[in-house]
Amino acid sequence: MTSDHYVVGVDYGTLSGRAVVVRVSDGAELGTAVHPYPHAVLERTLPADLAGVERPLPPEWALQVPEDYREVLRMAVPAAVEAAGIDPSRVIGIATDFTACTMVPTLADGTPLNEVEGLADRPHAYVKLWKHHAAQAQADRINELARTRGEAWLPRYGGLISSEWEFAKGLQLFEEDAALYDRMEHWVEAADWIVWQLCGTYVRNACTAGYKGQYQDGAYPSPEFLTALSPGFGDFVTDKLEHRIGALGARAGTLTAQAAAWTGLPEGIAVAVGNVDAHVTAPAAQAVGSGQMVAIMGTSTCHVMNAEVLREVPGMCGVVDGGIVDGLWGYEAGQSGVGDIFGWFVEHGVPAYVAEAAADAGESVHEHLTRLAAQQEVGEHGLVALDWHSGNRSVLVDHELSGLVVGQTLATRAEDVYRALLEATAFGTRVIVETFRDSGVPVEELIVAGGLTKNALLMQVYADVTRLPLSIIDSEQGPALGSAIHAAVAAGAYDDVPAAAKQMGKVRRDVYVPDEDRAASYDLLFQQYLALHDHFGRATTTMRRLKAIRRDAVARRSDRATTEGSPS
Repeated sequence: MTSDHYVVGVDYGTLSGRAVVVRVSDGAELGTAVHPYPHAVLERTLPADLAGVERPLPPEWALQVPEDYREVLRMAVPAAVEAAGIDPSRVIGIATDFTACTMVPTLADGTPLNEVEGLADRPHAYVKLWKHHAAQAQADRINELARTRGEAWLPRYGGLISSEWEFAKGLQLFEEDAALYDRMEHWVEAADWIVWQLCGTYVRNACTAGYKGQYQDGAYPSPEFLTALSPGFGDFVTDKLEHRIGALGARAGTLTAQAAAWTGLPEGIAVAVGNVDAHVTAPAAQAVGSGQMVAIMGTSTCHVMNAEVLREVPGMCGVVDGGIVDGLWGYEAGQSGVGDIFGWFVEHGVPAYVAEAAADAGESVHEHLTRLAAQQEVGEHGLVALDWHSGNRSVLVDHELSGLVVGQTLATRAEDVYRALLEATAFGTRVIVETFRDSGVPVEELIVAGGLTKNALLMQVYADVTRLPLSIIDSEQGPALGSAIHAAVAAGAYDDVPAAAKQMGKVRRDVYVPDEDRAASYDLLFQQYLALHDHFGRATTTMRRLKAIRRDAVARRSDRATTEGSPS
């Protein structure tokens, strides 16, 4: 291909979708555009404009609206092409990535159930976002039964299945809305649903099938296991889930006339098999070899890496043959809350005087607190925190866990807590790194992608805490660039993903290196973090009991409101 051919990568995040136009020859990013989802994340209610009434949602729910995803294609893609100033006819392929595990219940033709007449007021008809954690009870049962039966696939997931994944969320739907479950004909990863919208063909991608669908060695969990889990659920795989699986970088199909009208791209160009935002970022960072852990840091963090060896890593999200690139074992771990935690604290935990001081200094509250926190010595705040405000994805795999800050006094200030929260997420990453190493999977370099790379204090803290050199992906749109790389392979511009990554990927090596004095001080804090981690994560059920008490209280209030509002 010549230098005037282009591809489009589209990254679907938690709150918005972003498109980037990339030159095939060298990976130059020529134009980008971002489109926020109009309905954002539905966590408290179904909105009246969709459901007819504003219907409350229980705790731990997180839903989205699939039409918002289509709107990204109609808005962000044409805007990115216009910003690039290119001739759309020179675009040869498009690829997408998505947060995972984000699930869409559909009819046989891909119509989401919330768009079916009469179903818009049913919460289970909507997309279950990755951070929908209301299926923890189902995940607990899956884990216990798999352990009891000695299921061979369980060790491939570190011994624990997350409430975020396909089977737990599917089981919740089955048990809580059986009629809707019967109407559903496909249980589809959003990563595959959006590709279906683009090319008219439903292809499951190998990444989510392996990591989120428990597809190992050519098989899903057996009907016997699923029946033992819940009578009537035995046909879940064959009736709702199983479908043709496409390799990463392969062509799922070609752009339909309808999708061409949405995007302004040529009908018939290559549409790549879908992928996950974290895993697709590894090639964008040129991390296609062993020992390179990529941390994609945003609202949450996903850690992915390749290795030549197959090992059972406790609490990992999964290990999949070719899960990132062909020929290597792809590993995944993660933290369910990172940027979300910092955002929550700024929004709900900062007094007015801090916001006023930030405004006077011409800074955002995040910038203001970061500047003040950076002036401290390690340990000066006297605090240690647990980064479980959205539960723990790795290595405890328990979304009933919650956040904690220890050491607060009347002298504690907002910047102290803010720094402690930054450090807590770094400690969480260190737990993951050490667990991999202890299991025989070497981690030699940490490469960071995502918007949080702009926070120099946070990046230095990660280098010091993990004692690893930090490299930074040299792109503000890592997942979208990674998708563009896969689009180039699907279009035939490169033979495989590593070859495309070598030419199109971008990384700045060793931008942050650990400081031994600070690292030694962090070792002391990390020991306290580990003590809290093991006590609240393993030795006591306090956090789980508090979650249960909260759910009961919310249910009582809802029942009372219904009773008081009903006619006498």
